[in-house]
Amino acid sequence: MTEGNFVDYVKVHISSGNGGKGSAHLRREKYVAKGGPDGGDGGRGGHVIVKGNKSLWTLVHFKFKKHFKAGHGEHGSKSRSTGADGEDVYMEVPLGTVIRDTETNEILFEITEDGEEKIVLEGGMGGLGNWHFKSSTNQTPRYAQPGIKGQEGDLTLELKVLADVGLVGFPNAGKSTLLSVMTSAKPKIANYEFTTLKPNLGIVEYRDFRSFVMADIPGIIEGAAEGKGLGHYFLRHIERNATLLFLIPADSKDISQEYQILLDELRRYNPELLDKARLVAISKCDMLDQELIDEMDADMKEDFKDVPYTFISSVSGLGIQELKDRLWQLLNE
Repeated sequence: MTEGNFVDYVKVHISSGNGGKGSAHLRREKYVAKGGPDGGDGGRGGHVIVKGNKSLWTLVHFKFKKHFKAGHGEHGSKSRSTGADGEDVYMEVPLGTVIRDTETNEILFEITEDGEEKIVLEGGMGGLGNWHFKSSTNQTPRYAQPGIKGQEGDLTLELKVLADVGLVGFPNAGKSTLLSVMTSAKPKIANYEFTTLKPNLGIVEYRDFRSFVMADIPGIIEGAAEGKGLGHYFLRHIERNATLLFLIPADSKDISQEYQILLDELRRYNPELLDKARLVAISKCDMLDQELIDEMDADMKEDFKDVPYTFISSVSGLGIQELKDRLWQLLNE
């Protein structure tokens, strides 16, 4: 899914380098009679390497460059000189990137640390020179090994946003507004569904100069796990959040039912998501007076016995500091 400079899913074609061929040179020098074989080995072909870079947050640099080819190894030469290795090619990716084989869809590995390097395609080995093959019965071998050819393949790079708290909710639940209030992020805000077309991240400043990262995940609808709406593009980002904050508007027809639908979509996508810490926030409470909030609270005590919940308003600031406190507590339990 792509919007602007946010790219979280790309396919690339990669090729590793061929190994250089060994030399079949025979030593010929003045005053050295029958010098014998002295051909050197060929150099190794270049690897294709994926490297983590904490300064990156999107795969946008792969948008216009989708072919990566490593250098070929040099051929061996006389005096047992080994050819130079082919130049390795590096593909720098943000942390949280999953590398898949496009053909089989198999996960090869995941990059989670800055500077972490993984060889995704090895270069071909260089061939042996003829001096390796001399023996008492074959003192002048006039042959050497060819280099091994490199490999080709297609990779799928899939970014999963790394954040402490992920905002989960239906479209137009107020996730972007809450993110703009709690952080310095400036997400697009409008009064229609699917305003957000990309995950937005912001840093929540907490007491005593402490902070945590919050991500606004684009809206999920019923059936998202099967590909409906836009939610299926972004469900993978929720896998990287330590705590899930469910945002349900106070004017919802049935708060408990909306929560169960959201839970069911997460369960169908990946049951392990239900093991994460959860907190429910009832948004847009500036529309309610205290009497209505008290009545709603009494009803929710029955439906949300095992899940903590709170009432907030991004417009009036109601419950925002309490929300920060509860999220910090969940993150540090």
